[in-house]
Amino acid sequence: MPLTFDVPSEDKAVLEIGPGFTPRFDEKGLVTAVVTDARDGELLMVAHMNAEALALTIETGIAHYYSRSRKGLWKKGESSGNLQNVQEIRTDCDQDAVWLKVSVAGHDATCHTGRRSCFYRTVGVEDGKATVTITDDHRHFDPAAVYGKN
Repeated sequence: MPLTFDVPSEDKAVLEIGPGFTPRFDEKGLVTAVVTDARDGELLMVAHMNAEALALTIETGIAHYYSRSRKGLWKKGESSGNLQNVQEIRTDCDQDAVWLKVSVAGHDATCHTGRRSCFYRTVGVEDGKATVTITDDHRHFDPAAVYGKN
Protein backbone atom coordinates (compact mmCIF):
# COMPACT_ATOMS: atom_id res chain seq x y z
CA MET A 1 0.00 0.00 0.00
CA PRO A 2 1.51 3.38 -0.98
CA LEU A 3 2.57 5.80 1.71
CA THR A 4 0.15 8.67 2.27
CA PHE A 5 0.28 11.89 4.24
CA ASP A 6 -2.30 13.48 6.52
CA VAL A 7 -3.64 16.94 5.72
CA PRO A 8 -1.55 19.59 7.51
CA SER A 9 -3.12 21.09 10.59
CA GLU A 10 -4.01 24.77 10.65
CA ASP A 11 -2.88 24.77 14.28
CA LYS A 12 0.66 26.17 14.34
CA ALA A 13 1.59 24.26 17.50
CA VAL A 14 0.53 20.95 15.96
CA LEU A 15 2.66 21.67 12.86
CA GLU A 16 5.68 22.75 14.90
CA ILE A 17 5.76 20.18 17.69
CA GLY A 18 3.20 17.50 16.83
CA PRO A 19 4.37 13.98 15.94
CA GLY A 20 2.77 13.87 12.48
CA PHE A 21 4.66 14.43 9.26
CA THR A 22 2.14 16.44 7.28
CA PRO A 23 3.99 18.15 4.42
CA ARG A 24 2.46 21.41 3.22
CA PHE A 25 2.53 21.14 -0.57
CA ASP A 26 2.14 24.42 -2.47
CA GLU A 27 -0.63 25.24 -4.97
CA LYS A 28 1.23 23.15 -7.58
CA GLY A 29 1.47 20.19 -5.22
CA LEU A 30 5.20 20.61 -4.49
CA VAL A 31 7.53 21.05 -1.53
CA THR A 32 11.09 22.34 -1.78
CA ALA A 33 13.84 19.81 -1.14
CA VAL A 34 17.28 21.00 -0.02
CA VAL A 35 19.91 18.30 -0.55
CA THR A 36 23.29 18.12 1.19
CA ASP A 37 26.08 15.56 1.36
CA ALA A 38 25.74 13.45 4.53
CA ARG A 39 29.54 13.30 4.95
CA ASP A 40 30.58 16.94 4.82
CA GLY A 41 27.35 18.95 4.62
CA GLU A 42 28.08 20.48 1.19
CA LEU A 43 24.97 21.83 -0.51
CA LEU A 44 24.45 19.63 -3.56
CA MET A 45 21.15 20.78 -5.03
CA VAL A 46 17.69 22.21 -4.48
CA ALA A 47 14.75 20.48 -6.12
CA HIS A 48 11.03 19.91 -5.69
CA MET A 49 8.99 16.90 -4.62
CA ASN A 50 5.35 16.06 -5.12
CA ALA A 51 3.59 13.60 -2.80
CA GLU A 52 4.57 10.62 -4.96
CA ALA A 53 8.26 11.59 -5.05
CA LEU A 54 8.36 12.21 -1.31
CA ALA A 55 6.61 8.91 -0.56
CA LEU A 56 8.96 6.97 -2.86
CA THR A 57 11.97 8.64 -1.25
CA ILE A 58 10.80 7.65 2.23
CA GLU A 59 9.84 4.11 1.18
CA THR A 60 12.94 3.27 -0.92
CA GLY A 61 15.69 5.36 0.66
CA ILE A 62 16.60 6.62 -2.83
CA ALA A 63 15.89 10.28 -3.65
CA HIS A 64 13.05 10.94 -6.09
CA TYR A 65 11.98 14.39 -7.23
CA TYR A 66 9.39 16.05 -9.41
CA SER A 67 10.85 17.72 -12.49
CA ARG A 68 8.97 20.92 -13.20
CA SER A 69 10.51 21.20 -16.69
CA ARG A 70 9.70 17.59 -17.67
CA LYS A 71 6.49 17.59 -15.63
CA GLY A 72 7.13 14.18 -14.17
CA LEU A 73 8.72 11.98 -11.54
CA TRP A 74 12.51 11.84 -11.57
CA LYS A 75 14.68 9.25 -9.79
CA LYS A 76 17.90 11.18 -9.24
CA GLY A 77 20.87 9.36 -10.73
CA GLU A 78 18.85 6.86 -12.74
CA SER A 79 20.59 7.86 -16.00
CA SER A 80 24.03 8.78 -14.61
CA GLY A 81 24.39 6.10 -11.93
CA ASN A 82 24.81 8.82 -9.30
CA LEU A 83 21.90 7.68 -7.16
CA GLN A 84 21.29 9.60 -3.96
CA ASN A 85 20.99 7.26 -0.97
CA VAL A 86 19.05 9.10 1.70
CA GLN A 87 20.64 8.98 5.16
CA GLU A 88 18.21 11.37 6.86
CA ILE A 89 15.17 13.49 6.06
CA ARG A 90 14.26 16.55 8.08
CA THR A 91 11.38 18.98 7.70
CA ASP A 92 11.24 22.64 8.62
CA CYS A 93 9.03 24.22 11.28
CA ASP A 94 5.95 24.67 9.08
CA GLN A 95 6.58 21.52 7.02
CA ASP A 96 6.70 23.23 3.62
CA ALA A 97 10.30 22.18 2.89
CA VAL A 98 12.43 19.08 3.45
CA TRP A 99 16.15 18.62 3.90
CA LEU A 100 17.70 15.42 2.57
CA LYS A 101 21.12 14.31 3.77
CA VAL A 102 22.40 11.92 1.11
CA SER A 103 25.37 9.85 0.03
CA VAL A 104 25.90 9.89 -3.71
CA ALA A 105 26.75 6.66 -5.52
CA GLY A 106 28.70 6.40 -8.75
CA HIS A 107 30.90 9.38 -9.55
CA ASP A 108 30.00 11.27 -6.34
CA ALA A 109 28.51 14.02 -8.50
CA THR A 110 25.03 15.49 -8.36
CA CYS A 111 24.91 18.11 -11.11
CA HIS A 112 24.01 17.15 -14.68
CA THR A 113 27.08 19.20 -15.73
CA GLY A 114 29.30 16.55 -14.13
CA ARG A 115 30.17 18.61 -11.06
CA ARG A 116 29.70 17.49 -7.46
CA SER A 117 27.25 20.29 -6.66
CA CYS A 118 24.80 22.30 -8.74
CA PHE A 119 26.13 25.37 -6.88
CA TYR A 120 29.44 25.68 -8.73
CA ARG A 121 29.24 29.42 -9.52
CA THR A 122 29.75 32.47 -7.34
CA VAL A 123 27.74 35.65 -7.87
CA GLY A 124 29.66 38.93 -7.91
CA VAL A 125 29.67 42.43 -9.37
CA GLU A 126 31.82 43.80 -12.17
CA ASP A 127 31.43 47.34 -13.53
CA GLY A 128 28.06 47.68 -11.81
CA LYS A 129 26.68 44.50 -13.36
CA ALA A 130 25.91 41.19 -11.63
CA THR A 131 28.14 38.38 -12.87
CA VAL A 132 28.80 34.71 -12.18
CA THR A 133 32.19 33.06 -11.97
CA ILE A 134 32.75 29.31 -12.08
CA THR A 135 34.47 28.40 -8.82
CA ASP A 136 34.31 24.61 -9.17
CA ASP A 137 35.13 23.39 -12.65
CA HIS A 138 36.15 19.86 -11.66
CA ARG A 139 34.06 17.38 -13.66
CA HIS A 140 33.50 13.99 -12.07
CA PHE A 141 32.05 12.64 -15.31
CA ASP A 142 31.56 13.71 -18.91
CA PRO A 143 27.89 14.71 -19.37
CA ALA A 144 27.98 14.02 -23.12
CA ALA A 145 29.14 10.45 -22.49
CA VAL A 146 26.56 9.85 -19.76
CA TYR A 147 23.50 11.60 -21.19
CA GLY A 148 24.35 11.78 -24.89
CA LYS A 149 24.15 14.98 -26.89
CA ASN A 150 21.30 17.16 -25.61
